[in-house]
Amino acid sequence: MKRSFRKWSLKPAIFLAVLGLGLTSCSDDDTDDAITEENARVTVRMTDAPGDYDAVIVDVEDVMIQVEAEQGVTDEEGWLSLDDVEAGQYDLLELTGGMTQLLADSEIPAGFVSQMRLVLGPDNFVEIDGDLIPLATPSAEQSGLKLNLNQELEAGEHYEFLLDFDVEESIVETGNGGLILKPVIRLSAYADTGEIVGEVHPTEYSVLVTATNGTNTISAYTADNGAFVLHALPAGTYKVTITPEEASGYSMITINDVVVEADGTTDLETVFLDGTE
Repeated sequence: MKRSFRKWSLKPAIFLAVLGLGLTSCSDDDTDDAITEENARVTVRMTDAPGDYDAVIVDVEDVMIQVEAEQGVTDEEGWLSLDDVEAGQYDLLELTGGMTQLLADSEIPAGFVSQMRLVLGPDNFVEIDGDLIPLATPSAEQSGLKLNLNQELEAGEHYEFLLDFDVEESIVETGNGGLILKPVIRLSAYADTGEIVGEVHPTEYSVLVTATNGTNTISAYTADNGAFVLHALPAGTYKVTITPEEASGYSMITINDVVVEADGTTDLETVFLDGTE
């Protein structure tokens, strides 16, 4: 059966951490929205890597960026809150099947950007078998999780980020059986990467799709209609594994030599599950 999710009246989450970093200038996009002179535009989108939970609720209070005229200012100077960030509790697992969620689309002063900061509140939870379990949140995340960018933003340019949140790796069990939220995210740029899309049938079961090439591993669960998208794959040749949930009785399928090109989409079309384990 598909994983069942409680219907939260929440929006998909804003959540940031550093495993890798990419930044792209795409000033030709969204030409209807002119960028104010001396500003740069920053767009942040989110997608979800797999996690075997019913829900992961994160309490987001603010997202900030540190803009400097020059390198070398102190750590507490130059922090700005991004415009149009809605604070609140968000279920990360609403982002399935490779969907992305727009998190922020803001103009900031052009210049050298050293860091981003995510400010979390205290009300973070994971839902397992219908029970809400509190997630202990280290003080560093509550005061503002800092992410190194170290990038010069040019006036009039548009910069876009994709944040791939790894739920499974980000929830850590303590020795006394408690749970701690220690975020893990892969941060990539659209312009330097491609994507793999397709569908898996039949659609009655949850299926994990993973692409690996020795350097990168990117995963997503299929959506209710069987569709999946693996976003922000660096160009290269990948092995794609399609793993149905154990209860389905279907065997894992491996597709070798899947080529991904920068700025390209590789369509695996429809993959049919067959056989039994």
